[in-house]
Amino acid sequence: MQLKSTGIQVESLCTLCGSRVSSDKEMRLFINRFFYDTDTKKLNSWFRVGCEKMVGSIEPMNQNLYSNGTIQNGTCMEEKLDELRCFLGKAVGDPLRIVSVGAGAWGSVFAALLQDSYGQFREKVQVRIWRRPGRALDRSTAEHLFEVINSREDVLRRLIRRCAYLKYVEARLGDRTLYADEILKDGFCLNMIDTPLCPLKVVTNLQEAVWDADIVVNGLPSTETREVFEEISHYWKERITVPIIISLAKGIEAALEPVPHIITPTQMINRATGVPTENILYLGGPNIASEIYNKEYANARICGVEKWRKPLAKFLRQPHFVVWDNSDLVTHEVMGGLKNVYAIGAGMVAALTKESATSKSVYFAHCTSEMIFITHLLAEEPEKLAGPLLADTYVTLLKGRNAWYGQMLAKGELSRDMGDSISGKGMIQGVSAVRAFYELLSQSILSVLHPEENKPVAPVELCPILKTLYKVLITREQSSQAILKALRDETLNDPRERIEIAQSHAFYRPSLLSQP
Repeated sequence: MQLKSTGIQVESLCTLCGSRVSSDKEMRLFINRFFYDTDTKKLNSWFRVGCEKMVGSIEPMNQNLYSNGTIQNGTCMEEKLDELRCFLGKAVGDPLRIVSVGAGAWGSVFAALLQDSYGQFREKVQVRIWRRPGRALDRSTAEHLFEVINSREDVLRRLIRRCAYLKYVEARLGDRTLYADEILKDGFCLNMIDTPLCPLKVVTNLQEAVWDADIVVNGLPSTETREVFEEISHYWKERITVPIIISLAKGIEAALEPVPHIITPTQMINRATGVPTENILYLGGPNIASEIYNKEYANARICGVEKWRKPLAKFLRQPHFVVWDNSDLVTHEVMGGLKNVYAIGAGMVAALTKESATSKSVYFAHCTSEMIFITHLLAEEPEKLAGPLLADTYVTLLKGRNAWYGQMLAKGELSRDMGDSISGKGMIQGVSAVRAFYELLSQSILSVLHPEENKPVAPVELCPILKTLYKVLITREQSSQAILKALRDETLNDPRERIEIAQSHAFYRPSLLSQP
């Protein structure tokens, strides 16, 4: 039975407290006593007794059984772990230390996937996650989290078994403040409350988290990557071994001096820490974090030098999460930032046209042609927009936080004055990426020949959607409706023409990546 006024699983509490009820009236009296009895010591004793009773009745969960029906072979996982340990030269008794820096949705899920797969081999691997301390949950978030807990019997029983349920009851009542690092230990990511994860080893001291890490996963937004890794560099000054860094960040910065160029997250990490570029990789793909943790089939690419990308791809590969390797780090990382730009526009189009499939497909054709055009400025022979690259773009335009942000703006449910860090969603990285790409591509020094006017123009002049998003999100001189006007412009060229221009002209600008 579930009491609607509280959302709490009454049978579980009755079991905890050793009480029996036979009518709705008795049930309500029981709940009233449970919630409002001011004798805190008595309340705690109920939980102690109840936890002792329930722990003995709970069967251990099969950690190798996936919710989609597939089974993970523990022997196979241990062999993969041993293979990577050997490749890294790890001695017997010295665990492989993996730390995820940043606890957003994808960073938390990535750490949880590793914990689920390899956490059972405690003597061989240690998986940790770092996040800043002190971020308090507001009352409404605490209430929602409580509802999530009580809707999932496996999560409820896990918390009871760990004697961790009481604090969520107290937070639901407003008698206690919960903190993001505290709930992450129990498997709840602040940006993804509706998808409980496995319990995680959380470290709030950055030096403790990274100083001896073998593999560091960058789960930070691109806007925070430079600052945090500059701090990390202080803790690595006396390191003998060089760590491997896997960046999940999708976004860029633009710098206009001494010449216009972009700075990707892997470049930020390299410059901040001095870790060689060959030890820094990028992982991306069509990844909606909550769906991946729920074991929906997904794939990704890890990009970088062959020495590291191949063994890491094998290590990260799981039955539901296939990881391929690729050498073109530049295109994948830039596309990772670009897709967030155009996802905001996709959300606007969806909201303004009431999910018109025709309008969304027209938008998709134009935005992908702009993306292809831009990548030809940045790479001499960029990876084609196909496979995981195209899938990543598609899923982000379809269902991602940036698309959601565009929808909410167009519906008037969010204001641009609220900024790009949204409670429950985290950082909307597409906003800063719009500014970066526009400012970079509007520089006259990068001019290209306009196909019709036969005169040099800044590259952004051939990217009408990017121009419109800049005017909507950054200068705010236009409303969300402008994105539809841009699509319906009668003078708009066939998207194919833009692609042909990019592919048939020498548009490559190595200086954009600070290359000679």
